[in-house]
Amino acid sequence: MPSSGVQAKKLDVDRSARTQLPIELDGVELVLEARAYQGKDEHSQAMALINRGVGDEAGEIPLVRVHSGCVTGDIFHSLRCDCRAQLESALRRITVTPNGILIYLPYQEGRGIGLFNKIKAYALQDQGLDTVDANIEIGAPIDAREYELAAEILLDLGFSKICLMTNNPTKVQALEDAGIEVVDRIPVIVRPGAHNEHYLETKRRRMSHKI
Repeated sequence: MPSSGVQAKKLDVDRSARTQLPIELDGVELVLEARAYQGKDEHSQAMALINRGVGDEAGEIPLVRVHSGCVTGDIFHSLRCDCRAQLESALRRITVTPNGILIYLPYQEGRGIGLFNKIKAYALQDQGLDTVDANIEIGAPIDAREYELAAEILLDLGFSKICLMTNNPTKVQALEDAGIEVVDRIPVIVRPGAHNEHYLETKRRRMSHKI
């Protein structure tokens, strides 16, 4: 059962917009339901891509990926992180699963410290610091993300119980504290490479990620 804590509330209708979004994934054209959401301020905006179940499948517990935006990885295919690989893996699962949902949070760039600070931290990593110590060195939190808006989106979509695709136990706890019951955690397996092996090991060793 969800932990006690602040309970997310369903979003007001004027804070959301919807359309149908055709995408290409692995050379195949797909159409997903797309919803954009406005958070508490103009900088906190999010998108949900939904593969709705039909008939008896409509009542199935959704498979959800809550994905933090990453300009360097998601857009420019940086090899320093595993963000793009996780995003593509999640999309492949979601598009073949009834009630598959991807919640994309652009404002969580750099685990919530922003693009500018992330690049500053990268420069320190070039000098030998790991991702945790680099954030500390520039005076930034190790992880500044919160998931209240993601929880509000799930409630707006009609889901208070989910299966969550994540390696991060902190994300599970944060969603449960916000009123979402995580009935199962689905790992996102990414093969490490030469440029991100140390980064992934740091997430496992110092941030308790289940990698």
